[in-house]
Amino acid sequence: MRLFTDDTTVDGVRRRGFLLDDVPGVLWTPPTATPGAPLILSGHGGGLHKEAPGLVARARRLVLDLGYAVAAIDAPGHGDRPRPARDQRWVDAMLDARERGEPLDPVIAEYNASLAERAVPEWRATLDALQQLGDIGAGPAGYTGMTLASAIGIPLAAAEPRIRAATFGGIAAHRFVLDAAREVSIPIEFLFPLDDPEITRESQLELFDAFASAEKTLLGFPGSHFRVPAERLDTGLFPRVLG
Repeated sequence: MRLFTDDTTVDGVRRRGFLLDDVPGVLWTPPTATPGAPLILSGHGGGLHKEAPGLVARARRLVLDLGYAVAAIDAPGHGDRPRPARDQRWVDAMLDARERGEPLDPVIAEYNASLAERAVPEWRATLDALQQLGDIGAGPAGYTGMTLASAIGIPLAAAEPRIRAATFGGIAAHRFVLDAAREVSIPIEFLFPLDDPEITRESQLELFDAFASAEKTLLGFPGSHFRVPAERLDTGLFPRVLG
C-alpha cells in the first residue's frame, strides 16, 4: 500500500501528505521523529479542511514545542474530497436556515451524525496505518477539534481505546453526540463559547455533563465558536496525560 504522496521539511517541521483508501491526510512530525511519541489526531471544523490555517498552526506548535506527531484528514465531502449530493442538500438547507434566522439544529444533527458514521472508521484506519510506521510506532494518542471535529471526535473517542485524552467544544447536545459522550471516560477539556448565537449555553452544558470522564474541565471564552482564542487550545492536557 502506497501511503505518502509528498515529503517536505520547512522550519523544523516535516510534512508528509498521504492517501489512505481515497482519504487524503497530512502527517506533521519533527525531522527525526521519536518512535512511540504521542500522536495527536486533529480534526477540522465544518466547511474547512485538513490544512486550515489554525489547525496547521497548532500542529506546528505541538511538533516544535513537544516533539509530538500530528495527523489530520479531510472529513467526508470536505477539502480534497468530493461532496455527495445528499451532503450538499444538507449544507444548502443549513445555509438557508441560517439566512432566514431559523434554528439550525435539526439539519446539523442529521448531517453531522452521517458524517461521524463515515469518518470514525476512517480515523481508526488512519491511526492503524500511522502507528505501523517505524518512526511513529504505537505510542499514546490524543484527539483535538471543535464543532464538526467534535461531532466526529466524540464518537471516535468512545470507540477507540488508543485515544487517551481529548479536547472538544463548540457543539450542541445532539442525541448521537450525547450517547457517545456517555461512553467517553478519558481526561477531556471542553471549550465553551459563552455567547454563541447558534449553540445555547444550556445545550453545551448538557453535553459536558454527559461525559463519563472523572477528569473533565470546562473552558469558557467570550464570543462564538467561529473565533477560539489560541491560548485556550494549549492548556497542558496532552503533555500531562500523554507525556
